[in-house]
Amino acid sequence: MTQQHQRPRRRGHALVATAAVLAFAAVAAGMTAFTGWAREVWRGTPYPVADPAATARRLDGRTQALYDALGLTRAELDDDGPGDGLATGKSSCDRRGLRDLPKNISDSPPSEPGVTTVRDEWTLKGVPRAEAGPALERAGQRLTRQGWKVTRYEHSDLRLWLFLKHPDTGDTVGVEELPGDRLGITARSECARIPSGTPMNLAEEPLLPAQRAPVQLRQAAAAPGAPGGNDRR
Repeated sequence: MTQQHQRPRRRGHALVATAAVLAFAAVAAGMTAFTGWAREVWRGTPYPVADPAATARRLDGRTQALYDALGLTRAELDDDGPGDGLATGKSSCDRRGLRDLPKNISDSPPSEPGVTTVRDEWTLKGVPRAEAGPALERAGQRLTRQGWKVTRYEHSDLRLWLFLKHPDTGDTVGVEELPGDRLGITARSECARIPSGTPMNLAEEPLLPAQRAPVQLRQAAAAPGAPGGNDRR
């Protein structure tokens, strides 16, 4: 009789011990998850890592696609237009996380060290508004069919512009009317951390490839006999 009563009691002790171990493990796992979450909130979500040169080549292709979508056959490349061509910039890459909140709300918030955006800028000339308006409509229709999302569009007496965002990479492209029958073409990437070992110039900025887009107009400008071209005759 004594042994028959002891066996269920031992099983009960074992079940209680197992439940206690599982409860402790669940609490420990929860504390670990909470600690990880709290650390991420405090430090901020890390920026993705991306090679600036590869990003520059991608943006160059983005502006080429935008030029093709505009369908402007008589426009010319304006080498004296505003913009820095292919370049990097850090001013829009804020520091993330609660620890840097006081700095981010200041008048001059610091940028995250080692993080940059890449931008591509060039200008078209010889585009009167009568041609620019329909060109922006064509570009918007063609690029949205390719998955781009329109973020800004205005065709008014005050301004004429179109900006779109790529749903996968977050790249943005834009075309904006400028004084003198010109259109400014831009593309910009989201902020990303510069990989270690990236080649830098003397200003400690990533080295970027040469600008190629729009290929048709750059080839025409470089052709022998063209204004500013390489005429060997």
